[in-house]
Amino acid sequence: MPTLLILTGPQGSGNHLFSKVFALHPAVSGWSALLDQYWIGHDQEPFADCWRDPELLKSKDWSSHKFWVTSISCPYVDDGIISIPKYQQFIETAKELGIKVIVTVIGRDQNILRFQQKRVRDTISLYDFENNMSYLTSLNPVFVSQELLYLYRGHYLDDLARQLNFPVDSHNKILDDILKNDANTKYIKSAARQKLDLIVKRVSKMQPGKISTFMSRIFLRNKDDIARKAH
Repeated sequence: MPTLLILTGPQGSGNHLFSKVFALHPAVSGWSALLDQYWIGHDQEPFADCWRDPELLKSKDWSSHKFWVTSISCPYVDDGIISIPKYQQFIETAKELGIKVIVTVIGRDQNILRFQQKRVRDTISLYDFENNMSYLTSLNPVFVSQELLYLYRGHYLDDLARQLNFPVDSHNKILDDILKNDANTKYIKSAARQKLDLIVKRVSKMQPGKISTFMSRIFLRNKDDIARKAH
């Protein structure tokens, strides 16, 4: 029985990133063209015709691989037209064919998602994906994270492989190139010093018995400040 892994998430959440990662394993039929090009539109993804018309899944030759991956963002641009994936029709048709379907929901920092969507698309499309969450969560999806992928790399992918029971080449040298530049970096700026910073530094140097007394004083001082501002 073939296994089909569906990678889906809001626009800009990491659909292309995870498509590249899952295309590395030789036992998987994935979006291998992305390994040679940085970005390709979702209307050229290997299953694009089936997302337009899920009935085409019935005429697809599934004999070449046991494991398959398809990536679809929500919404996605299909030949210039903003489109919402036909999740339910696509998944139900695949299951009718005896295909095991695994769904992953990709996440990324919500603020960065909004900035990215506004910058690239001139509109925030996150809500289109949120409107499909009730159906997607009914399928017991595995939630995956762009931030965790960049942070823990191969260790995170090994864990995903176990959760999904799906092959992932977590030691492929190409992975270093894929994860070379964290896409979040351009959105991050160093924060100014915060009031709590000083407190944390002082506490970290104190003897254990003195910490509770010190924190109690801080709490009472802050409580008095709040009371004064209230008057």
